[in-house]
Amino acid sequence: MSRSDRSTRAMHQALPPALREAVDDFAEHLSRVRNRSTHTVRAYVTDLVSLFDHAVRMGCVDLTELDLSVLRSWLARQRTTGAARTSLARRAASARAFSAWAHRAGLLSADVGAALASPRAHRELPSVLRADQAAALIDGPTRRVTPTDPPPTDLPNTQGAPTKPAREGPAAEAAVPLRDRVLLELLYATGVRVSEACGLDVADVDHGRRVIRVFGKGGRERSVPYGVPAQRALDDWLRQGRPAMVSARSGDALLLGARGGRLNPTTARQIVGAYAEAAGLPRTSPHGLRHSAATHLLEGGADLRAVQELLGHSSLASTQIYTHVSVERLRAAYRQAHPRA
Repeated sequence: MSRSDRSTRAMHQALPPALREAVDDFAEHLSRVRNRSTHTVRAYVTDLVSLFDHAVRMGCVDLTELDLSVLRSWLARQRTTGAARTSLARRAASARAFSAWAHRAGLLSADVGAALASPRAHRELPSVLRADQAAALIDGPTRRVTPTDPPPTDLPNTQGAPTKPAREGPAAEAAVPLRDRVLLELLYATGVRVSEACGLDVADVDHGRRVIRVFGKGGRERSVPYGVPAQRALDDWLRQGRPAMVSARSGDALLLGARGGRLNPTTARQIVGAYAEAAGLPRTSPHGLRHSAATHLLEGGADLRAVQELLGHSSLASTQIYTHVSVERLRAAYRQAHPRA
């Protein structure tokens, strides 16, 4: 447990029983009714515990005493302690979500958070790789372009050294580049989130139609196509790689870690970063490959709505940022090439 988690737990336990119960009930609602991920629920709980800790310090010991002034005071305190605009926007959203739920549940007589304003989060343009850079990254496992220390194949042990494969020998060692290759291919070919890629089961791959079934945020299911290079990588992995790494812990997982269990997203991030560094590319993450895939699709003429569906965005506004990336690239090319720029 991290230091921040321990701090949140301590503040949670110190809350008055009514407030503590409200936090727990809202967390259960998010998890069971809204089908939010564990990470998302934890973020909401952290924000609410912080809010209620501030409210208690202001003299509010009962949920009915929560009002707009308390919410605004809490955000103002966050701002004075140096919270970023993105953090403030997220915390305000947490307060509004809780207020709306509490009002519907009859815990609040009014939705006091409905009028809570929050600073507009500054959205930086995501960094993306060029198409040739993405190709160089994906070819790393095939060309044996590896860093001085090979990409981690599982979570580090307590000493910090990479763990050894559960099944040792030439076949298991040869399986790692095949796993790394299919991971890189799928991330770039489909633009899926790293958690979605690691969550794939063998049965989620439709080889005939060349699509994968993905379960995204909120448990929303979508089908995402992939190309011939990714199909070849999948075939090699399923024929030669996965059988060499499979263990009793594997279950139906498509991508496996060194111990034979499902590949962990943290390890997947390490793999992507290590191959990018080995290829001399800018610092790259799985989300960077997702950004790159979306940008290259739009630059190639894909419809914005189609890209939204592929990425699993619930709102078109989330997808539109990639049109700004393309415009910025066009401006850069214009400034570099046009004599009158």
